[in-house]
Amino acid sequence: MQWVDDAIVLGARPFGEGKLVAEVFARGHGRFGGVVHAGRKTLPIVQSGNVVHAGWKARLAEQLGFFQPLELVEPHATRLLDDPMALAGLSSAVALIRSTTPERHAYPQLYDALMVLIEAMPQDEVWPALYARFELGLLAALGYGLDLSRCAVTGETENLGWVSPRTGRAATVEAGAPHADVLLKLPAFLVDPDAELAEGDVAHAFALSGFFLERRLFDVKGEGMPEQRRRLIERLGFAGRL
Repeated sequence: MQWVDDAIVLGARPFGEGKLVAEVFARGHGRFGGVVHAGRKTLPIVQSGNVVHAGWKARLAEQLGFFQPLELVEPHATRLLDDPMALAGLSSAVALIRSTTPERHAYPQLYDALMVLIEAMPQDEVWPALYARFELGLLAALGYGLDLSRCAVTGETENLGWVSPRTGRAATVEAGAPHADVLLKLPAFLVDPDAELAEGDVAHAFALSGFFLERRLFDVKGEGMPEQRRRLIERLGFAGRL
């Protein structure tokens, strides 16, 4: 069995003497691991966030297999070395992909969303909001998308401001106001790409996606949210970017 595809590197770990198991998220094949030689030329390639041209081969489909070639296309990890905040965002996004997506299952739209996020990370004022959108996209790709298209009470599509933690459906500001103590805030930028970010919007977006990630994915598996995500939110908070 073999395939060739563009992929985003998720990381690598030692595997015996002089070898690594690299893990990638390929656009048309999903999350795959494979053996590579741990030489000086390989180590810079297998940094999380790099885009590679990967060829995977194995005699049998169920085997670990190996990557040949594994060629660097875009060295995003290197470009972010001097930006600890962006690196924290990258680490969190990669950790979510690794901990939620099943192996060897393609998610091309999720791959594209991760690419958009990574490419935006040099833009400090842009990527935190994109990151929040990415988390909602992750939920949708895995079959747990929220219905933010219209109010579940009135059917209106304008002035949406709340989300039910039980159903994941939106409500208008007015319809949800009497139940504000139990609803989740829905920042305008999550439903209107042209909406300006208000103070606290990114924090509300993280709270919204985080609630459903925890409830619908991690609690089911009996696991906690990745530590990388907690560190990202902490960093953004200290920097006043929530």
